[in-house]
Amino acid sequence: MMQAFKRTGALKELSSYPKWLQQVVKDTEREKLRVVEHELFALMRDARLPTHVMRKFLVGAWPTIEQFPQFMAMNLKKLSSGNSPGEDLARRYLIHNIRVEQKHAEHWVQWASSVDLTIDDLKFGSEVEGLSALAHWCWYVSDRASLAVAIAATNYAVEGVTGEWSCLVCSRTTYAESLPADIRGPATRWLRVHAEYDDEHPWEALDIVATLLGHAPSASDVKAVASAIRSTYVYYAMGLDHAMMAMLHGSFDETASNASTLGALDAA
Repeated sequence: MMQAFKRTGALKELSSYPKWLQQVVKDTEREKLRVVEHELFALMRDARLPTHVMRKFLVGAWPTIEQFPQFMAMNLKKLSSGNSPGEDLARRYLIHNIRVEQKHAEHWVQWASSVDLTIDDLKFGSEVEGLSALAHWCWYVSDRASLAVAIAATNYAVEGVTGEWSCLVCSRTTYAESLPADIRGPATRWLRVHAEYDDEHPWEALDIVATLLGHAPSASDVKAVASAIRSTYVYYAMGLDHAMMAMLHGSFDETASNASTLGALDAA
């Protein structure tokens, strides 16, 4: 019989969760940092990311942003009221946040317009397969995996790491101040809401995973959750690497300048 879990500690403290889940979070930390500490975000924070790379990133990440409410809806279809405390918790969370994620997609379109991208550019972008792999993975895991595994991969891992790199970019005003004053507010709204608002979402998702699986889930369930979280980070980092490859396609002078920038970051 499942050893039920009901959180009593603070939402945003890892010690509030079952020991097995604490260990999963620790075991996947290296892959998470590969995303949060990616050079693309350091360059973005310092307003040194070339425009063509920013466009590549914004277009390539669009499928994940645009489809995120759909991933949540796929998980919502797995639920009905009254089956378990974990399912009730998940149902309330998903119903509330689907609309929030739709609004975030609208903010992304505003951000993209700051580098002269239209909604059609986002929809029909080319050569973004490396970036769109994350969206494919999120769709697959939401369609095929259990509720706990799918929420761990999407609402915990995707939203959690996104909030962290958004905080990094917003930790300085350099990027925002590099934009024209008349578009600065709407163009940075997506970043600001993820740095300041979404920080509770991944913790709420972790609470759902813990409540669904309890204090002592099977070894196979623990492995599935850890593997899904790790896969999310790997696909995420793959997309960032793919966007950075655009730096190799500029002129010789642009490439030399980018190489110098990255070298300076490595030395810092």
